[in-house]
Amino acid sequence: MSIRNLLDRRLRDAAISCGIAVSPTDHLAAPSARPEFGDFQANLALAAAREMNAKPRDLAERIVARAQLADIASRVEIAGPGFINIHLADDFLARLLDDLRGAHRLCPLAAHPVRTVVDYSSPNLAKEMHVGHLRSTIIGDAVVRVLEYLGHEVIRHNHMGDWGTQFGMLIAELEDHLGTGEAPDLALADLEQFYQNAKAHFDLDAEFATRARHYVVRLQAGDAHCHALWQRFIAISIAHSEAIYRQLNVTLSHADIRPESAYNDALAEVAALLTAQGLAAEDQGALVAFLPELADKQGRPSPVIVRKSDGGYLYATTDLAALRYRSQTLGAARILYFIDARQSLHMKQVFTLARKAGLVGADVALEHHPFGTMLGPDGTPFKTRSGGTVKLAELLDEAVARAAQLVAAKNPALAETTHAEIAHKVGIGAVKYADLARTRTHDYVFDWDSMLSFDGNTAPYLQYAYTRIQSIFRRAAHSAPDATPGPIEITTAAERRLALALLGFGEVLNQVAAEAYPHVLCNYLYELASTFTSFYEQCPILKPEVAPELRASRLALCQLGARTLATGLDLLGIEVMAEM
Repeated sequence: MSIRNLLDRRLRDAAISCGIAVSPTDHLAAPSARPEFGDFQANLALAAAREMNAKPRDLAERIVARAQLADIASRVEIAGPGFINIHLADDFLARLLDDLRGAHRLCPLAAHPVRTVVDYSSPNLAKEMHVGHLRSTIIGDAVVRVLEYLGHEVIRHNHMGDWGTQFGMLIAELEDHLGTGEAPDLALADLEQFYQNAKAHFDLDAEFATRARHYVVRLQAGDAHCHALWQRFIAISIAHSEAIYRQLNVTLSHADIRPESAYNDALAEVAALLTAQGLAAEDQGALVAFLPELADKQGRPSPVIVRKSDGGYLYATTDLAALRYRSQTLGAARILYFIDARQSLHMKQVFTLARKAGLVGADVALEHHPFGTMLGPDGTPFKTRSGGTVKLAELLDEAVARAAQLVAAKNPALAETTHAEIAHKVGIGAVKYADLARTRTHDYVFDWDSMLSFDGNTAPYLQYAYTRIQSIFRRAAHSAPDATPGPIEITTAAERRLALALLGFGEVLNQVAAEAYPHVLCNYLYELASTFTSFYEQCPILKPEVAPELRASRLALCQLGARTLATGLDLLGIEVMAEM
């Protein structure tokens, strides 16, 4: 149990005994903004006093008298009109830290684990992954890692785009390449170029275009030849994506792929269900659902095309089928979508229609977690110098190359294999952290210099903070071989600040799990690293004059600091190293 939850429970019991009505889910204690006001502050007496026609300070005194805080707090004060300021006891903090040192985990498991489906990454297999796929992939993966760490049952769903009219064109192009004897893996080595060639043939060659359209019909009808070509295209396209996932240290696997085509057989059934319920009707040859819940300013209902006039289905129908599968077949109680903000209306339409149709129950949480755009230095969406789409593989390769130069300049004595490993971790970590550290819903400017800096809120800074702690233990092994981490004592303000920071890890993870904002964890790790730096500067560890017991205590704080940094970065999908 976190410190805040422990305080909440005791304050809640005290408030109830004083006749104050409090919600079992509300936080009653909040971290103080200034240290002179204590570590935590509670203001429940102020609001309750008005309702009870009592003096706030009198009510606060009654709450404090019944709150049983003696084993937690060194001092509890009533300030101003009735604020309760709680100063936590040093020995209480030390006990919690010692318990944490011996625990397998750095925070408790969720009291009520939730089966959660997370829809993220979802590239279109007609093209290579580009920078537009980065945010969904790494934000979704960070939230998935946090949810699993807290004990929730997570089902990853990579809703890859592997169906639709463009695949007739791509199958025809692949057939032409194979007809000349070219191997499929060579033909599809550059997916972007392959797509451009197919599109050019489609636009310029009428016979090719006719054949491509015919292949779409045959593919959707289950034609064996077209299906075999489609499968070869999909297999190689997926291999391209999975190579990116490995390079990014993303946890998506082949087993997590649940593509658009997986729901193809359910689309007609979903359309029939909506029609039978009177939620969709024919309109100009198409099957359309109109949603008054999402009406525009003129009061016109929001239209959702379920089936086009030519009999084809759109993304909305596939998403409805996917929702039904995730809710009814998988039994998910919470479904999260990491899709960019431009799809916000689409997701509202799908969620609204799915609930009206009973495809998901009222108790299932449907959450669209949108994100902004990666921008170039000119403030427009990030592009190549020629104005083209930036391939994600090329961006990551450049990140590693830039990191390699940086690492070589800082530590030229590194062995070649060690240098390559560190460069990979620093380069990939820098790209991921620069994105994750920004508020998810905001756009951000991609800047090599800032993301690879060893100063400020960056991955290299945090990775270096971890290696710096590891160097303390290496030096201790030489200068004080008998020095090992031991029971923690808190004797200085710097130790106290570090203790409070370390003990706040679990609450931060719970916030990320609830709100799906990874930047909250990034900010915490940056503050933790900064707090540790202050501790290291103010609290000698290996100097001869430091008493053995104090050295053991401070080494234990170092140990917990390194463990928390490594765990937090791992939850962001960022690797650490013993040296840099």
